[in-house]
Amino acid sequence: MLENLQKIRIENPVDLIISQVRNLISSGAIKPGEKLPSERKLAEHLGVSRSQVRSAINKLEFYGIVRVAPQSGTIATGLGIVALEGLITDILKIENADFKSLVETRVLLEKEAARLAALNREESDLEEMKKALQAYEDKLSQGESAVEEDLLFHIKIAEASKNAVLKSLMLVITPDIVNSYINLKVCSESKTRVTIAEHREILEKIKNKDSEGATKAMAFHLDAVQDFSKNFKPQ
Repeated sequence: MLENLQKIRIENPVDLIISQVRNLISSGAIKPGEKLPSERKLAEHLGVSRSQVRSAINKLEFYGIVRVAPQSGTIATGLGIVALEGLITDILKIENADFKSLVETRVLLEKEAARLAALNREESDLEEMKKALQAYEDKLSQGESAVEEDLLFHIKIAEASKNAVLKSLMLVITPDIVNSYINLKVCSESKTRVTIAEHREILEKIKNKDSEGATKAMAFHLDAVQDFSKNFKPQ
């Protein structure tokens, strides 16, 4: 009897936002070139957080369904909607990826991002990284969790690498890493001061265009979470 029953998959808000936007574009309700409502308006209308809307838009942008233009907002492109239907269904499964796999993927991407950032960064990139690091430190000083601010600093490094594919891959897995870090309580209070020092060291190496030093600093920074993932046993 049980073999005739299908398992029920509970979709999370990000999945549902992606599905709704994709369906609107596929049906023609939103036409290519049209601007989507702002993140704030979408979040209010859908009853979800802005971070969840942002995660959905990041994934839609990665697959070319929408384009995020500075100062202009999110614009529907509709490119590859039909061809990517199956791919988008597959990428949603990453929400169920195990923590160890996410960390292994993150380490590979982050080390290369740090190396390329040291080689390709511009002064504007350094300013963005400094702002992200300051936001992280400010949040910690207020006694609040700063997991998202922590990962934003790493996204800014990926942007400085000038490798659009690497940055896009980081954007795809970042929401899942954030959720895993929060759920598994990876970032303890005792580690925060150490993390700040390690962030500053990475930034210094990138600033000095020391690609080898930046790679090593990033690898050292991620050692602890990598060790945690190796020893982690799912409940």
